[in-house]
Amino acid sequence: MILTVTLNTALDITYRVRSLRPHASHRVSEVTERPGGKGVNVARVLAALGHEVTVTGFTGGATGRVVREKLAAVPGVVDALVPLAGATRRTVAVVDERTGDTTQLNEPGPMVTPGEWSAFQEAYGDLLAAASAVALCGSLPPGVPVGAYAGLVRTARSAGIPVLLDTSGEPLRRGVAARPDIIKPNADELAELTGSHEPLRATQDARRRGAGAVVASLGPDGLLAATREGRWRATPPTPVRGNPTGAGDAAVAGLLSGLVEHLPWPDRLARATALAAATVRAPVAGEFDRGVYEELLARVTVSGEVSAA
Repeated sequence: MILTVTLNTALDITYRVRSLRPHASHRVSEVTERPGGKGVNVARVLAALGHEVTVTGFTGGATGRVVREKLAAVPGVVDALVPLAGATRRTVAVVDERTGDTTQLNEPGPMVTPGEWSAFQEAYGDLLAAASAVALCGSLPPGVPVGAYAGLVRTARSAGIPVLLDTSGEPLRRGVAARPDIIKPNADELAELTGSHEPLRATQDARRRGAGAVVASLGPDGLLAATREGRWRATPPTPVRGNPTGAGDAAVAGLLSGLVEHLPWPDRLARATALAAATVRAPVAGEFDRGVYEELLARVTVSGEVSAA
């Protein structure tokens, strides 16, 4: 079982409009709702790839009930969310059908009390007993300590469970110091962590700060990886236009599935790159176009070098 952690779960709402214009009223052509948050998106992609996945984190209020109802309808995903008194947040994505651009509005999330945080940590420790890998994903809701991910990384490592961290800002900086097996920042998050805007230098610096492997998302240009085994660049054959929301989460799912299947790094990166591109072609986060994925997987270019033993 792969465990994904989403401390700031959400109900993802996607509106499609013909053309998004500032200071104007819009007629919405289509509305979709999905259980969301980065780790939930990762879990849906992993389940679609055939892996058993358990989702944990926080959920509460009327929005939280909708999230759980919709999560129950996702085959292969087990709900182990921890209840809290506050209401789960909503995120709204507005897709401009004319340009394909997406405008994202993210609520901050509910306040988590010290007692609720303690209850989550206990549940997390219990879930690790059956996990083959864990992904810690997304922002922290109010009330959760800024060093929360660092503590969760240490707990997983103490249990001998490989852990991937996908967050940003101070939670990422502290989390890296706890020595996660993999981090997956985008280019901006990596630059904020290291102070370097040169991706190769920044990935190497992030490894020196404690990460076992660093896989940086470069948007339509693919992935850049620095690992103990070597350094690689994975590039899709052609740019893919569409909704980029959730592409990074699909890449995380590709990396995690490759990890538990013991694939070599180039194969993990090719899978992650193809999944990210296929997600851009899907209408909502947490889904991917399987035909696009299978077509791109064989055409992703992975170049690099293996480290000396």
